[in-house]
Amino acid sequence: MCRRAGLTHLSDNFTALRDALPQILDGMGITLLLTLGGASLALVVAVALGLLARFDNVLVRGTARVFIEFFRGTSLVVQLFWLFFVLPRFGVELPALAVGIAALGLNYGAYGAEVVRGSINSVPQGQWEATTALSLSRTQRMWRIIFPQAWALMIPSLTNLLIQLLKGTAIVSIIAMADLTFMLGKLRQDTDTFFAYSVGLILYFVLAYILTLGMNAMEVRAKHKLGRGQSLRDVLSFRSLKASAGKGENQ
Repeated sequence: MCRRAGLTHLSDNFTALRDALPQILDGMGITLLLTLGGASLALVVAVALGLLARFDNVLVRGTARVFIEFFRGTSLVVQLFWLFFVLPRFGVELPALAVGIAALGLNYGAYGAEVVRGSINSVPQGQWEATTALSLSRTQRMWRIIFPQAWALMIPSLTNLLIQLLKGTAIVSIIAMADLTFMLGKLRQDTDTFFAYSVGLILYFVLAYILTLGMNAMEVRAKHKLGRGQSLRDVLSFRSLKASAGKGENQ
């Protein structure tokens, strides 16, 4: 009897999930927009601040450090509330989506700035000396020689920040944005807490895994352009051959 009741309850949960699927997909779309928009802004902020933090000019370097420490040292939730509730008092009212992207981009961009700065500093000293010997300007030195090498070094850390940003998008539900977390809360009302948030765990994991694969491909490409590894096509071909060989052994 208990088993039959349990099966009925599970069937009801999946029926509710099927009915809520269009809304959940819409929520996933909002989450992806927040992730990609926030990540784009964060990358711009990270590169800009990471470069400014290396300037010899004390005023420029100090301004960058203050910005970095402020956004790293204050809560993302408070930043989101300030942009959404306080900024309109100064006559600037942004849509909820723009507020979410801005808060995520500024917060994670501050963390990314340290990644950019550290990666640039990790480029071997010989590379800096070579650019000086070639009489390159400061801009040419950075964008043609140093930054491409630093980019390959910083991608793994930026991947971690991207996944953290994806998970951080969940907080936008507190300003009534119908993102994935918001839709999971509505699903919980029609099912139960365990089922709804188990579905949420799976969906967030799938999104994070897809983003990780994309960043890994970017890392392979960046290293290949520096002559430090195989091309993405070669890597994929090798994995395909390895998978085929594994199937042959099993048979």
